Amino acid sequence: MSTMRDAEDGDELLARLGSLTAQARELAEVQRSRVELAIALQRGMLPRDLPIARGFQLAVRYAPAYHGLNVGGDWYDVFTLPDGHIGLSIGDVQGHNIEAAAFMGQVRVGLRALASVTSEPGELLSRTNDLLLSLGTDLFATCTFMRLDPSTGVLESARAGHIPHIWATADGRSGIADGEGGPPLGIVAGVDFPVTRSRLTTGGVFVLLTDGVVEGPSLSVDDGLEQVVRLAGMAAVAGMEAGALAAAVMKVAERVGHEDDAAVLVVGHDGVATRP
Repeated sequence: MSTMRDAEDGDELLARLGSLTAQARELAEVQRSRVELAIALQRGMLPRDLPIARGFQLAVRYAPAYHGLNVGGDWYDVFTLPDGHIGLSIGDVQGHNIEAAAFMGQVRVGLRALASVTSEPGELLSRTNDLLLSLGTDLFATCTFMRLDPSTGVLESARAGHIPHIWATADGRSGIADGEGGPPLGIVAGVDFPVTRSRLTTGGVFVLLTDGVVEGPSLSVDDGLEQVVRLAGMAAVAGMEAGALAAAVMKVAERVGHEDDAAVLVVGHDGVATRP
């Protein structure tokens, strides 16, 4: 009798294990489908082409994090504004799932739509912030928005909780932008975002990026930013093309030791004179 009971118990245990295995496989398939959908959302929401601005080079690099079951919400965008200026945005949505990917699309589209009403960076971020709050979501996003005047090289920028951009000039100077920023988008209503104004001179570069490029278990954000400062400085002195610099900066992301999204957006002045 004991032998028969042991066999029955063994069969029952095997049946339970088989059922659990089937459930695990089904859950894995569901999660895999969600990741594939999120990746499709990411690819569909990012711009296919960059605008052409005489005298300037624009380049982007993007590495989505879809290792395992994580998908991030980093984005970049470059578009021509109604007045002929160029709008540039880069940002990072909190979270690593399909909801973050979808929210990324809402933020990017919201910025584009509101930029047709006002392209002043501080006001644009304020309006986008209020729009996101009206959606009633628990998610938030960090973001930098810049407005480039191609006729003068003047760049106006505002930050919402995002890491600062990097600058470098052809005469060998480089550094991290020190302009004041505001809180992330989607957290607090009625926020003002300070605007900083600078000029991209002949041979100079600006590098916008997300924290996935410069921060992780193997690299602190300060060390990561300093690496990008050095790369930008050498690129400006050497006259490196924007695309080559963007690719070099993205190599930093391979050394941070994590699986986060990574986005790089480079603006370079190729030497065509602007108005004084």
